[in-house]
Amino acid sequence: MAVKPEKQAIVAELKEKLTETKGAVLADYRGLTVSQDTKLRRKLREAGVEYRVVKNTMLRLAAHDIELQGLDPYLEGPSAIAMSAVDPVAPAKIIAEFAKEFKALEIKAGLVEGKVIDAAGVKALANLPPREVLIAKMLGSMQSPISGLANVLQGTIRNVVYALDAVRKQKETA
Repeated sequence: MAVKPEKQAIVAELKEKLTETKGAVLADYRGLTVSQDTKLRRKLREAGVEYRVVKNTMLRLAAHDIELQGLDPYLEGPSAIAMSAVDPVAPAKIIAEFAKEFKALEIKAGLVEGKVIDAAGVKALANLPPREVLIAKMLGSMQSPISGLANVLQGTIRNVVYALDAVRKQKETA
C-alpha cells in the first residue's frame, strides 16, 4: 500500500517509538469524557509514559515495517497507545487502574519488549508488584538457603568446639 509523503513521517515516528518502547498498551478510548482523558494523560505523563491517539492504518504499517507480529487483530475501532521507553510495566499499571475506575476505557492489547500480549496479559502485568519488591523477594529467597547453610555450619563448628573443650577438660582432670 502506498503511503502519502505527509503520512510517511508519522509512520517513521511510530516505527521509532515501537522499536524503542519497553512496554505499551493499546486501548479503545471511546466514551471517555474530555476531563477523564485529561486526567489519564496527566497520570501517564507523570510516569514518563507517552500517550497518543493513532490511526490504525499508520500503526499497522509501522508494525509491519519493524516485523512486529500479532498486532493486526487488535487494530479495529479507535485506538490510543501508551508507550514507555523505560518501564515496561508503567503503561499497563496506569491504564489498567484507570480502566477499573472508568469502564469506558477498554484495553485491547499490549507490547512488552517487542512481544504482543492480549488484554488479559496486560491486566496480569499490571497486577505484578513493583520492580523493587520483586528484586527484594528474589534476593530474600536467594539469601535464605545461604543463611540456612551458615547456621548449619555454625552449629557444626559449635559442636566441634564443645567437643574439643570436653576433651581438654578431661585431659586437665586426668
